Amino acid sequence: MSDTILDNAAWADARPTLSVLIPFFRDDPSLLLAALDATDLPAEIVVLDDGSRDAGLAGQVSAAVQALRLPARFVRLDANAGRAAGRNRLAAEARARHLLFLDADMLPDSADFLTRWLALIAADDPPVAFGGFSLDQTPRSRATAVCRALSLKSDCMPAQVRRQAPEKYVFTSNLLIRRDIFEAEPFDPGFVGWGWEDVEWGMRVSRRRPIAHIDNPATHLGLAPAAAMAAKFEQSAANFARVVAAHGDIVRTYPSYRAAKALKQAPLRALWRPLLKAFALIDTLPAAPRAFALRLYRAALYAEAV
Repeated sequence: MSDTILDNAAWADARPTLSVLIPFFRDDPSLLLAALDATDLPAEIVVLDDGSRDAGLAGQVSAAVQALRLPARFVRLDANAGRAAGRNRLAAEARARHLLFLDADMLPDSADFLTRWLALIAADDPPVAFGGFSLDQTPRSRATAVCRALSLKSDCMPAQVRRQAPEKYVFTSNLLIRRDIFEAEPFDPGFVGWGWEDVEWGMRVSRRRPIAHIDNPATHLGLAPAAAMAAKFEQSAANFARVVAAHGDIVRTYPSYRAAKALKQAPLRALWRPLLKAFALIDTLPAAPRAFALRLYRAALYAEAV
């Protein structure tokens, strides 16, 4: 099997202003595709299956892409390229001057979501802009309560807050990038696993270009159980070390760095660190202290890199 590309009927003749780029790995982006579809917008959609190797899922996405009124392309990779390289491939398939990266488990919070992005492009031609994300449409559950608490504490911020540290709040969940900026500064494929590749990109670009923040959010539907979040934090430790090495002057201002630095001085870290994780995974406890324990667990992991 090799990489495959499927275009819908509207693709060939389109001249889009905006390319919406959606990677996925074993998630179904069909709900997001349906929410974005319209007939009168100068936009296209490119979807990338990053090596899911799920024929049934690929069939569902193929059908969804073919049914779209917007021009759309579906790229199916035979092997997993990773979060950074996969997004670089998406950009290579796109044709518009502006690229809007959306995660597959996002859902726009407003019916005019793409229209508002297009209005910003027409008015300002921004190099980079982040629209924000929310949990407004995410159902509540005990299984994802810790992830909800973590996201509300650190990620779901209005534009006025994000503007205080514009490079920090750069997530590919809802990120607009002008093509010339992306071609000069693609995502670093040296990042593997989960975490920090988008924030590192924001740090790198912020040294030369302004990063705008607006309130045009989308909901993150894919909240993970606490055990999955702990596994992601474990994956992200090496990526955090990579960011510290490249952008230590910026990272040292972040609470995550300061917490990791403080915990580095604590004795017997290898003994008590697993206890933080164990506490965070007790689902009969309230979400807030479990989320705090998980944040400390992440800081203890990151202590190895500071």
